[in-house]
Amino acid sequence: MEQNNLATEKKVGLLVKSSLKWFAVLTTIVMLFILLGGALVTKTDSGMGCGRSWPLCNGQLIPDKITLELVIELSHRLVSGAGGFLVLLLSYMSWREIGHIREARFLSVLSFSFLLLQGLIGAAAVLWSQSDFVLALHFGISLISFASVFLLTLLIFEVDKKFEAEKLIVDKRMKFHITGVLAFSLFVVYTGALVRHTESSLICKDWPLCINDSPALPSNLYEWVQMGHRAIAGTIFLWVSYVTYIAHKYYKNQKVIYGGWIAAFILVFLQVTAGAFIIFSRQNLYIALSHALFIACFFGVMSYLMLLTSRSKKNALAKLKGSSPNTVNVHNEHDITPTLPAR
Repeated sequence: MEQNNLATEKKVGLLVKSSLKWFAVLTTIVMLFILLGGALVTKTDSGMGCGRSWPLCNGQLIPDKITLELVIELSHRLVSGAGGFLVLLLSYMSWREIGHIREARFLSVLSFSFLLLQGLIGAAAVLWSQSDFVLALHFGISLISFASVFLLTLLIFEVDKKFEAEKLIVDKRMKFHITGVLAFSLFVVYTGALVRHTESSLICKDWPLCINDSPALPSNLYEWVQMGHRAIAGTIFLWVSYVTYIAHKYYKNQKVIYGGWIAAFILVFLQVTAGAFIIFSRQNLYIALSHALFIACFFGVMSYLMLLTSRSKKNALAKLKGSSPNTVNVHNEHDITPTLPAR
């Protein structure tokens, strides 16, 4: 009898875990749709598709005059509302099922909080006029919420165990690059959103310069916004390229670090390429949406590397206790770095 009860409990536990995995995947996909939906609203200038009315559309539950802008804006609101419910439920389930994992509770709170903040900024933009510089924060806030849900999903699938992440120790140099690129990518995202909100996407007819035949400094605010974003995007491309070279040369034995930077390089390359083709195609909508998709995936990869980096000190201490002092260089508990390969 007791064995039957244990078997039943085990089956129920596996069923709950399987359901949580599928629910996490669904929530991540919906969050991605929210990101792309927000970009679509901005690209098609549909932000006022429902007038200055929120959460209703033109003050009506079911609008009587249907326009393309209204459909895009209302669809984005509905998907965002559904996403908020899914994220709240996923946060609760994650807190209960994997709350013992250090990052799970923090990510649960972060994902819902930033999604709520994103919704409030969106509502404020509809009800009251907002500065383009404030509206540009909207995409970055959504991106943080998406990354939090993405990381929760990886924790639920126990991806870190497949890469033996509990044994990973990240040295100071790589910590600097991971933290720096992640933080700088938010600046790239903000300037890119500012390009869209100030309608500066096509202010420069050429690429990589504003006018290739006549190199000169920008002559107005819109050109400064556009060329400033290109310079910042170019900087992160060069930075990621450099760190990928370092990872290829010195970190091949740390597969998750090596693979993470290879993925980051591919995504940032696609991001820059899509940015160029936005100009060449005169802002083709599908290319513009792919531009948003690539940066979302890139930010997700960098966020996962940051999560692993945050565990490095704990892993180093655990390794120190279970191995010889020659494996890890220790000066004090705040300076724990693995021995780098010979150069």
